[in-house]
Amino acid sequence: MSKSMNIDERRASLANDVEIGSAAPVERVSVRPKGSSYSPEGSSSSNSAGAASHGDVEMMPGPNPNQQPPIETTVAELEQRKGGRFAFLKRPQFWIVLALSQVLAITQTGTNTLSTLLAGVGTSIPAFQSLFNYILLALIYGIITIYKYGFKGWFRMVLKDGWKYFILAFFDVEGNYFTVLAYRYTTILSAQLINFWAIAVVVAISLIFLKVRYHLAQYAGILVACGGLGLLVASDHITGSNGGPALNAVKGDLFALLGATCYGLTNVAEEFLVSKRPMYEVIGQLGFWGMLINSVQAACFDKQSFRAATWNGAVAGYLVGYTLLLTLFYSLAPIVFRMASAAFFNIGLLTGNFWGVIVGLKIFHLHVHYLYPIAFVLIIAGHFVYYGTEGVLGEAKKPWLGENQEGGDDGFGTARRQLEDPRVIV
Repeated sequence: MSKSMNIDERRASLANDVEIGSAAPVERVSVRPKGSSYSPEGSSSSNSAGAASHGDVEMMPGPNPNQQPPIETTVAELEQRKGGRFAFLKRPQFWIVLALSQVLAITQTGTNTLSTLLAGVGTSIPAFQSLFNYILLALIYGIITIYKYGFKGWFRMVLKDGWKYFILAFFDVEGNYFTVLAYRYTTILSAQLINFWAIAVVVAISLIFLKVRYHLAQYAGILVACGGLGLLVASDHITGSNGGPALNAVKGDLFALLGATCYGLTNVAEEFLVSKRPMYEVIGQLGFWGMLINSVQAACFDKQSFRAATWNGAVAGYLVGYTLLLTLFYSLAPIVFRMASAAFFNIGLLTGNFWGVIVGLKIFHLHVHYLYPIAFVLIIAGHFVYYGTEGVLGEAKKPWLGENQEGGDDGFGTARRQLEDPRVIV
């Protein structure tokens, strides 16, 4: 029997037999404020306790339970069958998310390199440079969203939740703006070294607002990875390989620091949103609002820079490459947020410094010091330490979605998807 037929039968069972939580002797009805996340009927007391321990995060409604198949197994059952020491490290999901994190690091290195090349030829247009990326995201994922919801459904979604996506897009636009602006004043390596600050921002916000509780091994993994970053800094100091003279290093580093802070805020918000809503909705709305915000910002702040910029075939090629790489980055990042977390996402990006130097060998005539390979291995080792004590689902199991991810979307890369069908990989 086909998978689709199985899903149809299970949905019919939900609709006609009302067997959700049949093990519970008493039906429980929870009354929550408008806009709260879905709390399934008949949820067990352990689920309630789990939700209480992590706190209620009510910023975005969860999916309609009648539109998703029921789970075939619980987290406890999955842990019992496939758990044990280094449970997540032994699963293919870890290797997939590790590979994806490095693809994102290389992609980000490409955008950073192209930003440096643009600044080098006198074309520094921070807001305008990222505009085409948001337009492309709005077109691709906005059309998918309208196809799924219909125009009226899309419009109702914008009216109800648009303000949340506006906040997400605002911090994202500012992160791109200040990061690109930093390359006008500082070097590519110097700006990339600020990336570790985004990790601190992500961890702090996740602790405070999402009530995430990190294990000691996760803190140790972060420290190991940052230790690798420290070796990169030491190598740059020893060799003087900083990508060329900086126009104003302090000013550029401050812009990079501000950009990293905005990125940290955006990463946590996006992890939360894509765990509860379809990816095409989140990315489409990010592109839609980012396009509007970025257009206004470019009109206000990039007029003079636009007129003074150099325009030729090389610049056009840099902009096209920058846009395509950034769109790929935005398309893959939500998968990492679902399968892992915003913290792991930023740890993965630390290797961008290593890839940046590899690219810089040919483009910026940089030199690879012997500490660079050691630093790269140390950062990658931090990934393994980070997940050394995680369970079967790793960080795909989001604490704010309930013990069995009742309040989460069951899309690509989610823990809910694995609970519905334990045979799936992503």
